Parts: sequence; structure tokens; C-alpha cells
Amino acid sequence: MQDLIESLTRGNPTEVKVVLASVVAALAVYQLVLIAVTYGKLSLPFLGGRTAGTAHRSAGDAIVAITVIVAVMCLSYYGFEEGEKALHIVAGTALLVVLAFKVAVVRWLHGLGLADR
Repeated sequence: MQDLIESLTRGNPTEVKVVLASVVAALAVYQLVLIAVTYGKLSLPFLGGRTAGTAHRSAGDAIVAITVIVAVMCLSYYGFEEGEKALHIVAGTALLVVLAFKVAVVRWLHGLGLADR
């Protein structure tokens, strides 16, 4: 797996990971704008609430996919080690758990009809 990542990233796995994480951060900010438009807290003349909601969900799917790619890349290339890398792995795992919990709660509340209030 390490050779595959090495060839896909052309020998720059750390740099690719940083770029992908930066894309996730930018998409997260974009998510905040989209959800503000969806709930009517922000009004943009070129973007309606329903369209913003659809874009919000699509961007969220992209965030999840990119985050999982980064996680797999980190674990398979760098492995499990003690020290600073172990803390990095714990922080990454916590991010994925929080993201999964957030999606589960939002979908559960939406299923109850509470998200529309």
C-alpha cells in the first residue's frame, strides 16, 4: 500500500495530505455559508435556500470522502507509532467520529421533522 501511495503522490504524500486537508478546511467554511443561506440567516440574490441545501449536502459528501482518503493515506503510509504520530492518529480518528456523529444526529433529527423548525 505504501508503494501505491508513493506512486500516486509522486513521492510527496505529506504535501498531498496537506493540500487535501486544506481543501477540506475551505469546504468547511463554504458549508457554513451554505447552511446560513439554507436557514435564511444569510440572503444571497444568486442562491436560493433549497439550492444551498443541496449544495451543502454535496459539499459535505465531498468532505467525508476527502477526509477518509486522507485518513487511509496517513494510516497506510505512516502507520501506527508512538509519540507525536500517535497523537495525530487519535486527533484524526476523533475528527472522523465527530463527523459521523454529526451526520447521524442531523439525519435522525431530520427524520423526526425537528430540523425544519
